[in-house]
Amino acid sequence: MALPFDKGEAFALDKPALHPCPNLSGHGCAIHERLEPSGFRGCVLYDCLGAGQRVVQEVFAGADWQQDATLRAPMAEALGILRRIHAGLELLIAAESLALPEALAAEQQALIALHHPQAPWSPESLRGFAVSGAEARLRAFLAALRPHVAAP
Repeated sequence: MALPFDKGEAFALDKPALHPCPNLSGHGCAIHERLEPSGFRGCVLYDCLGAGQRVVQEVFAGADWQQDATLRAPMAEALGILRRIHAGLELLIAAESLALPEALAAEQQALIALHHPQAPWSPESLRGFAVSGAEARLRAFLAALRPHVAAP
């Protein structure tokens, strides 16, 4: 529902954001077993990194946009932010395998705490995260890792 897609190599049709996919059946995909041959390679390639499930269960306490269409935009907004958070967490956790100087290791732990707070996410806390500068801090941290990553 949240994401748009354009007809082309990855999708067999156009779908605007905030509109259910015509292949949606209940809460599942009616063509999941044949996505690629049906022209939906983009669906095969997309990974929400677990953010979709957390948006529904944690952020919106199991609420259903199919029952309440007013939830579409806030859930889509939350998905976009939480997916970026999950992608950042993947990178931060991968960096745990590096031997980092104390200052970088401390920044890594601070960033993990920002990306994975103890309190559950809410629409408000996600919006706060989006404007907090945490993503810029993550980019700076990742750039600082270059000297600590062995070239292939």
